[in-house]
Amino acid sequence: MNSQASTPIWIYDTTLRDGSQREGLSLSLEDKLRIAKEIDQLGIPFIEGGWPGANPKDVQFFWQIKEEPLTQAEVVAFCSTRRPNITAAEDPMLQAILAAGTRWVTLFGKSWDLHVTEGLQTTLEENLAMIQDSIEYLRSQGRRVIYDAEHWFDGYKQNPEYALQTLNAALKAGAEWLVLCDTNGGTLPHEIGQIVREVQEALKVERLNVEGSEKAANVQPLLGIHTHNDSDTAIANALAGVLEGVRMVQGTINGYGERCGNANLCSLIPNLQLKLGYRCIQDEQLAKLTQTSRLISEVVNLAPDDHAPFVGRSAFAHKGGIHVSAVERNPLTYEHIEPERIGNRRRIVISDQSGLSNVLAKARTFGHELNKQDPACRQILERLKGLESEGYQFEAAEASFDLLMREALGYRQQFFELKGFQVHCDMLQSISGDYSNALATIKVTVNGKDILEAAEGNGPVSALDAALRKALQNFYPEIAQFQLTDYKVRILDGGAGTSAKTRVLIESSNGQKRWTTVGVSPNILEASYQAVVEGIEYGLLLQSSGSWKTEVLRQEAKSASAG
Repeated sequence: MNSQASTPIWIYDTTLRDGSQREGLSLSLEDKLRIAKEIDQLGIPFIEGGWPGANPKDVQFFWQIKEEPLTQAEVVAFCSTRRPNITAAEDPMLQAILAAGTRWVTLFGKSWDLHVTEGLQTTLEENLAMIQDSIEYLRSQGRRVIYDAEHWFDGYKQNPEYALQTLNAALKAGAEWLVLCDTNGGTLPHEIGQIVREVQEALKVERLNVEGSEKAANVQPLLGIHTHNDSDTAIANALAGVLEGVRMVQGTINGYGERCGNANLCSLIPNLQLKLGYRCIQDEQLAKLTQTSRLISEVVNLAPDDHAPFVGRSAFAHKGGIHVSAVERNPLTYEHIEPERIGNRRRIVISDQSGLSNVLAKARTFGHELNKQDPACRQILERLKGLESEGYQFEAAEASFDLLMREALGYRQQFFELKGFQVHCDMLQSISGDYSNALATIKVTVNGKDILEAAEGNGPVSALDAALRKALQNFYPEIAQFQLTDYKVRILDGGAGTSAKTRVLIESSNGQKRWTTVGVSPNILEASYQAVVEGIEYGLLLQSSGSWKTEVLRQEAKSASAG
């Protein structure tokens, strides 16, 4: 594992350019700047900012990043070779690249003869001239060049002689990196390894100085790799390339990218560093990987993948009772690395497969000290399994499980008592079309005082939530901080039609911490109300126990000690 400890791998992030081509993902200028700063803090040496000249937003990004420079990363401008039958100096696209003011430019060119003749509709000789002329021009203007050999592997399979000529043209012109791209994502790992070996032999790859032409101790090999995930092998392909001598790996945070995505840096980096022993980023930066992954998913407005390797919420979650018991004794029994090394944490999942070990371990994460002899422990387990047989699910509703434990232990605090509620819905018409409106009336008791309130919403759950908040806000003004951030409904017995039992999961937040509650009933409004009420109750519980930060730190400390 440590044989490569002195060998650096240069990570190149293309989230802002290639990653933004994912369907449904759109980044504002502010989004791009924030993501760039997060990736910079992670210690990634190269960040591709976009294609200046291709759209106004990318031009603005490069202007803005010069006003707010990053701490260590090189921001890279991306573009293609010049157009056919003009000189590089005449091509306005390359002028826009120079105007971006970056030290490094990534230039992509055609490796596959099919793309030259069918896509560019030019000759093979002109394509070689386009590559060489473009790189020579950028070098003459003081730029350092990374050459992305687009469709490299497909082109090499079809016409290896010509594909190698394109690399030689880039090398002769002064490119410092030759990046082999599996643009269509169809190549398999064994092919990657073989082709990389053949390229190294054909080009007699030497080492290039990171800082320039002077000899220095800090050197890098010439080859890089850029893989796509269309065959679900992007990460394996990148690793295969590295094992054959590639020293630059391109990818995106969370694997964002066109079609099936790019190589996922959140998996690549820990595999390279923790499994293969290469140097990618500092250990303290690696410990921020999970945080960076989740923050960027929030910025791009895509839900984090809970089951993502390494950084997913479930990556170190243990559900089966035997598993939990073993992990409690020695985490190595069911964990391939220590989750803390990449900023994640161990979680004990509560479900109908749980045994006493799960309950004990989960109780500790919430600050409840139990032992197997405690009657409350068995009571919690039996109550849990009874509720799950009715359709409740606590794996994703840990706040509801904490309330269940508190009730069994006799110290669940009652902030308010529900006396009843009514919801009235109308389907209305206007010039712009049909729309719905709901009115909820609710009666609760707080500190012995009956409160009756009503509120409107764009639907029955929204109206219920608004009415409950309105009834409680004079007693608990902190409720104003709580927001309902997610609402999911699951039909549990579809064969029953409209009489089916429903399970509702509601995620709430105060902007700093999130918690999830669950409700189950044949009546979707009742199930929703159960989850809404427990969501507000749990928020008040956290607030009453101290500051939000104190509660978060307490739970994390308990989780760490449990592990």
